Amino acid sequence: MRIGIISDTHDDLRALERVLGIMRDEEITKLLHCGDLCGPTVVEALSDFDAWIARGNMDRHPELEPAAREALGAGRLADRHRLTLAGYSAALVHGHREGELRQLINAGEHAYVFHGHTHRRRDERHGSTRVINPGALGGMRWQQRSFCILDLPSGELEVIKL
Repeated sequence: MRIGIISDTHDDLRALERVLGIMRDEEITKLLHCGDLCGPTVVEALSDFDAWIARGNMDRHPELEPAAREALGAGRLADRHRLTLAGYSAALVHGHREGELRQLINAGEHAYVFHGHTHRRRDERHGSTRVINPGALGGMRWQQRSFCILDLPSGELEVIKL
C-alpha cells in the first residue's frame, strides 16, 4: 500500500492540483492531509481520494466542516486521527499543539506519526515510532514546496519537491 502525504496547502489550488495529478499517475488512492487546508475548495479537490484530514490552526473557515462531510464523509476532518494503514498504527495531527505532538511521538503507541505545521520536512525515528512531516505545499517559508509518497510495506519514503 502506498499513501500520499501532504500538508499546509493554504488554499494554493495550483500546487495542490499538480500534486494530485502526480498521485493519480502513481495510482495513489489514500491521502493524508496534515492540516492547514484553509478553505473548502481544497477539500473538494480531494474528493477523488480516500482522504483523511487533520484540522490545522488555520482551518477556521465556517464551510470547511460541511465541505469535508459532503466531499469525503463524516469524521474525515478531525483534530486527530488514529488510523490503521496496511496493519500499521498511525496518528495524524497538524502539530500546532506541541505537547500533543510530543506525547504522540514519545508514547510509542504508533508505528507512524504524521504532522505538518512547521513547513519543514521531517523523517525521524523515535524509538519504534517514525515521525513524518511532508513539508508545505502552500508556501515556501522555509523550504521548497513538497509532499511525500510512503510505501508502507517497504518503508520507503519518497519526498517530491515542486
